[in-house]
Amino acid sequence: MSVVIREMMVSDLDDVWQINQENVPAVGEESIDALSEILAMSSISLVAECEKTVVGFCMVLPPGTAYGSPNYQYFCRKLDDFIYLDRVAVTAAWQGKGIGADLYREVESRSTAEWFALEVNTKPRNEGSLKFHAREGFVEMEECETRPGKKVSLMAKKLRG
Repeated sequence: MSVVIREMMVSDLDDVWQINQENVPAVGEESIDALSEILAMSSISLVAECEKTVVGFCMVLPPGTAYGSPNYQYFCRKLDDFIYLDRVAVTAAWQGKGIGADLYREVESRSTAEWFALEVNTKPRNEGSLKFHAREGFVEMEECETRPGKKVSLMAKKLRG
């Protein structure tokens, strides 16, 4: 079965929310309204679709939005020209089939930014995501505690320049 990567539409938000919630705590829990707000601020938002069923998604923000995430704000302070992957998730039945890598390739092909930035949980530790991002060429800029009992690795990959 082939997977199609396409632009996310507002009509995809119910499916995106369900995939997001299925992947908590690897991604942050959000309401549909919050996901809608993130979509509105995004420069690139994609879904992976197989036979008209959304099986994965990603949401990417440019610098200078009103997004209040401390992780996003870190990159706003440290980098001038970047895209920030706020969230990426794939439904369990489709994990390990290359969809995450396909979404990243599409994001990279659509972006003109110098840096691709994101964070990965280190407490609780998301070992699979840390290995995936190392393979994809992301390196840690800093590790920080975002709230008691939660730490993230703030990572970036140079795309241009």
